[in-house]
Amino acid sequence: MAVENPYEEVQANVLSRIIGNVEKLNQSVKTLNQELESVNEKNKNLEVMGKICENYHNSVQFNLEATGTKKPPL
Repeated sequence: MAVENPYEEVQANVLSRIIGNVEKLNQSVKTLNQELESVNEKNKNLEVMGKICENYHNSVQFNLEATGTKKPPL
């Protein structure tokens, strides 16, 4: 006759809750990672747009200086 552990059911319930919480946490982390990927993709687009604007500004400044039409700010 084996002696049963009186805490076995409590431990099993606690482990079950821990496993359920870890599964929820993993899903939340997965969702967070997907959102971060989306944000990073949008940031890449903004970075490219910023570089385009900077290059355009530099080109305009160069052309204004080259043609002698650059004026000081008002």
